[in-house]
Amino acid sequence: MLVIALTGGIGSGKSAVSHHLETLGIPVIDADRLAHRMVEPGSPALGEIQAAFGKHLVDAEGKLDRAALREIVFDNVEKRQCLEAILHPRIRQAMNNWLRQQTAPYAVLVIPLLFETGQHDLADRVLVVDCEESQQIARVTARDALSEEQIRQILAAQVDRETRLSGADDVIENNGNLSELIEATERMHRRYLALASKDRE
Repeated sequence: MLVIALTGGIGSGKSAVSHHLETLGIPVIDADRLAHRMVEPGSPALGEIQAAFGKHLVDAEGKLDRAALREIVFDNVEKRQCLEAILHPRIRQAMNNWLRQQTAPYAVLVIPLLFETGQHDLADRVLVVDCEESQQIARVTARDALSEEQIRQILAAQVDRETRLSGADDVIENNGNLSELIEATERMHRRYLALASKDRE
């Protein structure tokens, strides 16, 4: 089965692309959603996070204070690497287990920090959803309660656009409207079906 890693910067439109691929019957798994499941109350990963970063990060109901954890690791490379060492092997294992159960012509792994975490070896091809930085800022401002300064800090913490594009096998440009993005996604879908069919010959 052909495996596609889908990535892109914050506000690039990768969620819209992955959601549309799901409506086309393609199995999709999201690393961020997996990370959320990994830290549910009572989970081994949550216990390790508590031990590494402090008991104050877990409330009386056993839930992780994600905002407080984000603040701790955001601009501290060492602490971020510590968190990644707890979560990423588990996410990788969960994705591999999930892939073994799929029967579609191709499957999609949504990994926002694909290049930052060196996980592109999980896939046969890398699909990058790309757009101008001004578009990213406008979309995230409309979607989240974040200031432009906060958004620029997030952008600075991610790999730059050039690095992402240089690592891409395929690119969907998302500088237009949603219907244009859907059209581009469907073109890429047909391309992947053809590639998957060729692989099976």
